[in-house]
Amino acid sequence: MRIREEAVERHTLSILVDNEPGILARIAGLFTARGYNIESLTVSDVSADHAVSRITIVTAASAATMEQILSQLDRLVPVHSVTDLTTLGPHVERELALVKVAGVGDHRIEALRLGEVYRARVVDATTSSFVFEVTGGRDKIDTFVALMGELGLVEIARTGIVAIARGREAA
Repeated sequence: MRIREEAVERHTLSILVDNEPGILARIAGLFTARGYNIESLTVSDVSADHAVSRITIVTAASAATMEQILSQLDRLVPVHSVTDLTTLGPHVERELALVKVAGVGDHRIEALRLGEVYRARVVDATTSSFVFEVTGGRDKIDTFVALMGELGLVEIARTGIVAIARGREAA
């Protein structure tokens, strides 16, 4: 008997939680204990009184596994809401990266030219290197990093995905 494997898809989750010590560890522990991988994770305080934080998690899972993840997250006590932005509909995703490039002469000129094309800002510069700040979708940043790899890439720091639903309603 052949078991049919379900398709694994990328999902972006938005989780509103009480801003309290240990909640991130509990959520990450839920993923770890069940063998779910977290591809990207960002957390930030999102309320004026600092009582609520938004955790954005990107993971890949089958529909059945995603249903389990959402159900288990929803049962955690300090969780206010869990939204799978991927299935909700149109949403905006962005990431920020700092990309350090070393180079002189033509390589330096080409890196700066490509930085302009990708709307990357130079946030630090020395005579032999500079640091770009680039924001956008994951594909844009991946492409920019690959191009810089040919021109003297030294180091990368990335924030992870932040996302929000489009339209008037909150997720």
